[in-house]
Amino acid sequence: MSNLRIFAMNHKKISSLHINNMCSSKIRASLKRLRLHVLLGRNYSSLPGLIGNDIKSLHSIINPPIAKIRNIGIMAHIDAGKTTTTERILYYSGYTRSLGDVDDGDTVTDFMTQERERGITIQSAAVTFDWKGYRINLIDTPGHVDFTLEVERCLRVLDGAVAVFDASAGVEAQTLTVWRQADKHKIPRICFLNKMDKIGASFNYAVESIREKLKAKPLLLQLPIGEGKTFKGVVDVVSKEKLLWNPNSDDGKNFERKPLLEMSDPELLKEITEARNALIEQVADLDDEFADLVLGEFSENFDLLPAEKLQTAVHRVTLAQTAVPVLCGSALKNKGVQPLLDAITMYLPSPEERNYEFLERISRLLLPFADQHVEIPSLTAGNIALTVGLKHTATGDTIVSSKSSALAACRRAEREGEKKHRQNSEAERLLLAGVEIPEPVFFCTIEPPSMAKQPDLDHALKCLQREDPSLKVKLDPDSGQTILCGMGELHIEIIHDRIKREYGLETYLGPLQVAYRETILNSVRATDTLDRTLGDRRHLVTVELEAKSLETSSLLPIIEYAASVAEDLSQASREAIENGLHSACLQGPLLGFPIQDVAITLHSLVIHPGTSTTMISACVSRCLQKALKKADKQILEPLMNLEVTVTRDYLSPVLADLAQRRGNIQEIQTRQDNKVIIGFVPLAEIMGYSTVLRTLTSGSATFALELSNYQAMNPQDQSTLLSQRSGLS
Repeated sequence: MSNLRIFAMNHKKISSLHINNMCSSKIRASLKRLRLHVLLGRNYSSLPGLIGNDIKSLHSIINPPIAKIRNIGIMAHIDAGKTTTTERILYYSGYTRSLGDVDDGDTVTDFMTQERERGITIQSAAVTFDWKGYRINLIDTPGHVDFTLEVERCLRVLDGAVAVFDASAGVEAQTLTVWRQADKHKIPRICFLNKMDKIGASFNYAVESIREKLKAKPLLLQLPIGEGKTFKGVVDVVSKEKLLWNPNSDDGKNFERKPLLEMSDPELLKEITEARNALIEQVADLDDEFADLVLGEFSENFDLLPAEKLQTAVHRVTLAQTAVPVLCGSALKNKGVQPLLDAITMYLPSPEERNYEFLERISRLLLPFADQHVEIPSLTAGNIALTVGLKHTATGDTIVSSKSSALAACRRAEREGEKKHRQNSEAERLLLAGVEIPEPVFFCTIEPPSMAKQPDLDHALKCLQREDPSLKVKLDPDSGQTILCGMGELHIEIIHDRIKREYGLETYLGPLQVAYRETILNSVRATDTLDRTLGDRRHLVTVELEAKSLETSSLLPIIEYAASVAEDLSQASREAIENGLHSACLQGPLLGFPIQDVAITLHSLVIHPGTSTTMISACVSRCLQKALKKADKQILEPLMNLEVTVTRDYLSPVLADLAQRRGNIQEIQTRQDNKVIIGFVPLAEIMGYSTVLRTLTSGSATFALELSNYQAMNPQDQSTLLSQRSGLS
């Protein structure tokens, strides 16, 4: 199973074993580790196109019409109800015969032991099912900030997304993060206001938070009937129908759809008519074609406007990402999920509405159905499938049949770009497509139970890095120890647990440490000469360079050349210089952390004929290290965005605790009956915070963290840190 890889296809029907895999603004690349889940004890219905164990129509499995395919992701803040919503979707689509529950640890998509123990999603999971003639490839993504990369690598190959919100909380910290990721990849979205049955749920509050915090234009396609304990159904604003779920039904399959009538629901009908008119006006402002239709045929009476015309216009607006449809319900109470599925097929795009056609050749294909899979000879583009045996690919790689096919794809993109008069090169964007991997903020040592097990540990870490590029592994040159670098305490903890469970290794972790950075505060010059004779060959290099601080943040050094140096510099020498400078910036002079926010100017370079590029790199690197040691130095520490949701009763002790942690409170918002503290706090001060917060608030508070930036430590804190590190060494 560990060699299974999921990748996405593009559109157009193509011949056997040829797969289109590039999308309009990014390469539709291999999406790794969206697992083929192995579940025990679950009861599955027949797979799409199957009756019992017999294939009814292989064509119906492999080749659904491209317009009938939806590749979507479920994204949200942690505990908003993504996985529960996914479970209900699978149940109502006939994919499963029983309702899974996060608390019971028997959900389809959260199958890892770590996920079931913690009740959270850690790795993205893909499932394929049918709904009313549509093929839906769905990916459930994590909501925890430590696993943001999982969301990133999913969104880049999806065509649409469902953003799930807790109706009592509205937009939360991680909601903002995943929304920005979807913005970056230009993913059309639907909003689902979940937990409408929860005490404190407020439809209006949640919608307003979408408008204010996400700067999005919500299109209210539904209104709730009741809130909190009184929630019993929704009203379809487009069709002016109410949907009521049977209170005696255990699984929510039975609900009735009734048109609103003046006799039975006069007040509700009036409210929905006003809401529908407002929706029509809002869509008309965003879509010229719909505006012409409304102003022409239906200007006198909006009630005569067919629902199909409004739905088509909402579809166009959603694709244009000028507004987002909003629906509501309660996944846990089995209300509102079927209309959400209808909205997915109605308003989110098919692959052909987002992609270009390019070819890829592969050898073996599998179609995933939870703990079952079907081997297939070919697959229409736009689907998600698995391939077996990729031993060297990693997340973000693009799979092509040959270099020539990749070049042909780029040339085709260039032609398309010329046709559409694009300013930027589509081919360049296709070639540069990949996953942006965040820099780790925590690190610790990891040791095997014995030296004999070191090769096994190295193998395990190598496999885990391929699956999770946000995990970095390096070797300490002084101690020879293996260093794990990750996105947070939970991330490191999960990796440690996976090594034990999946690879059978009892490893030992050292104490977690913060990944600081270093920089310089002034401008310094240095000169160095390297003169060595190896065999009968003399290597001689003399370098003079200047390092100075940058006002803007830059992880990599900004490298400049004096005019006299740049004139005669060969490409090989330039690459050797830059390799040497980058190497020198990996370890700063204070604590050995990477250097950032520096500009380096090469003023003089004399190279003896026959000198190797390795010697050039070594001399330049040594010269920069000499300059950095002479400079005034500064430690930079990671600063985290912090959002704490707490009841009024515990607000004071939480604020007092944050003050002791060098926290900087920006504002305190009111969210229903709770207070939301928003501010910044150094990462070094927040380790173990979940336990402290739980104790302070009797378990009632929650918090979310996200890396903001690196900021300079004040002299006193820097001196204390240097003293501590000196004591340790």
